[in-house]
Amino acid sequence: MSRNADSLRGYYRWHAKFYDLTRWAFLFGRRGLVETVAGQIEAPARILEIGCGTGKNLVTLAEAFPSARITGLDLSSDMLDRARAKTASFADRVDLLHRPYDGPVSDESGKFDLIVISYALSMINPGFDEVIALCRRDLGEGGVIAVVDFHETRWTWFRKWMGVNHVRMEGQILAQLDAGFEAVVRRIGRGYGDLWRYVTFVGR
Repeated sequence: MSRNADSLRGYYRWHAKFYDLTRWAFLFGRRGLVETVAGQIEAPARILEIGCGTGKNLVTLAEAFPSARITGLDLSSDMLDRARAKTASFADRVDLLHRPYDGPVSDESGKFDLIVISYALSMINPGFDEVIALCRRDLGEGGVIAVVDFHETRWTWFRKWMGVNHVRMEGQILAQLDAGFEAVVRRIGRGYGDLWRYVTFVGR
């Protein structure tokens, strides 16, 4: 995963500057992911977000689950700088880790009740399947994984363009999630008519 991680660090060194200003037009389902998962898990004590980026979901998670200890992990220091500022009012219970997700995060204090991944798996190529396998190790008994991400497109030109932006969208994520977890929520949505499709998945 190291070459891919280095490439993504370089990509986000530039994109971190305007990420929140532009990505709302593409990242469908991200805003509703926490609301969806809140209907499936009442009061998680420990939450991990993989690829937390600028911290937008971390704030939403902190507000939705006021008693939870939350860890945000990202390999981009530029994105984490923005996440640190955004989560400052929750600093007593939001921890930020600067590292790739290439090994378990859980420690002697316990495993996670909820792992959230928003539009990160489709950018981890190769290695997205290893990330999903690691989630199983980091989740405690009865733990929940919540994912929203690009799924697929029928347009070759768009698939190639997204590849330039490090995104692979060939249906690969949902296949691995189905194999590793029991689906509680499994939805396919459409972006801009049917230019692309995205998946929302909540599983145990």
